[in-house]
Amino acid sequence: MLTQIKHFLPEDHLWQNQIIWYDTVGSTNDQAKILVQQGAPHGTVLLADRQLSGRGRMGRSFSSPAGLGVYMSVILRLQTPPDQLMHLTCAAAVAACNAVQSAAGFRPGIKWTNDLVSGGRKLAGILTELIITPPETAAIIGIGINCDQTEADFPDDILSFAGSLRMACGHSVDRCGVAAALISAFSDMAKHLGDKKNILDIYRRDCITLEKEISLTDGEHIRYGVAVGIDDNGALLVKFPDGHTEAVAAGEVSVRGMYGYCT
Repeated sequence: MLTQIKHFLPEDHLWQNQIIWYDTVGSTNDQAKILVQQGAPHGTVLLADRQLSGRGRMGRSFSSPAGLGVYMSVILRLQTPPDQLMHLTCAAAVAACNAVQSAAGFRPGIKWTNDLVSGGRKLAGILTELIITPPETAAIIGIGINCDQTEADFPDDILSFAGSLRMACGHSVDRCGVAAALISAFSDMAKHLGDKKNILDIYRRDCITLEKEISLTDGEHIRYGVAVGIDDNGALLVKFPDGHTEAVAAGEVSVRGMYGYCT
């Protein structure tokens, strides 16, 4: 499969010879952390046919069966302080949308902060993690994209809201083409991280959470409001019933009408 992925990339692509393939791995992000400590260079790409313990935000598992998805982590070595990378997850989501549009012919939406969605179903999740060793910040961007699943391929606990590129566009999508498109999109993203305004403008355009009723769960505390914007660091601006607006950068945000949240 690695040869097929490289077939979709230009021969002179700078990351061409930094792709590591695993038939099976626990988590590409966990493996990337090990490689960061071992000195893996900027632009190292980890790809797996399946993950045994794929995970997303807040420790949730991500179903990663063999032969059906793209499970990838990218290592970026950045000379940028962490407080200037608050928009990194937003940038990764925009890059992933660009890749899906290129490889599958449609553009998904983004559910704040890190899910790619279509038709109310989750197609992909993104997990960004930072390892800080001043003056360098190593960023690990992990993404899992459901490519060729049908409804019958999903476990019962996610069946009602999980989706795939195949389900969204009505035909099979080449996983190798998706992987190559992601590599190209993340490579381009890494070169333009400083263009925060443009990144966030596109993110706001693609974000389906805006103008929706949402619930915000932080520990055992649940609040309700309306998502009214994205601030300049990628935080979600939520207007609460008492009239005040708050920037939300953490916690679990559910959108009414999606993922089983209907009340």
